[in-house]
Amino acid sequence: MSRKAARETAFILLFEAECREDETALEIFEYAEQFREFKLDDYVKKVFFGVQERRKEIDELIDANLVGWNKKRISPVSKAILALSTFEMLSLEDVPAIVSINEAVDLSKKYDDDKTYVFVNGVLNAIADTLKVK
Repeated sequence: MSRKAARETAFILLFEAECREDETALEIFEYAEQFREFKLDDYVKKVFFGVQERRKEIDELIDANLVGWNKKRISPVSKAILALSTFEMLSLEDVPAIVSINEAVDLSKKYDDDKTYVFVNGVLNAIADTLKVK
């Protein structure tokens, strides 16, 4: 599976976790393994569970870079995209920040409101600057 396809699968699982707060990450992952037609490779597993493990740190970084935005207004789709890309910047040295941000913008264009990609791009670039990653 390509990294792009794996990233999209990880995003879908993260979105499900945003919407299914009454279930654990393990339950969501196991359900996907059994009943969804996903390929759940090592990257998907690493990102999905990594975001869950570092959720507090990720949320704090996102919150700190929401200049002029109320976090309650962010859609579950955008939350999942922001979390995925922030995790990549924090934890995956083999993924350049610019690649992660561009892929996040593409996911936003595909799955969220027409203009949300501008917001996602701005927040993620601010996070990259905060983390001093390229």
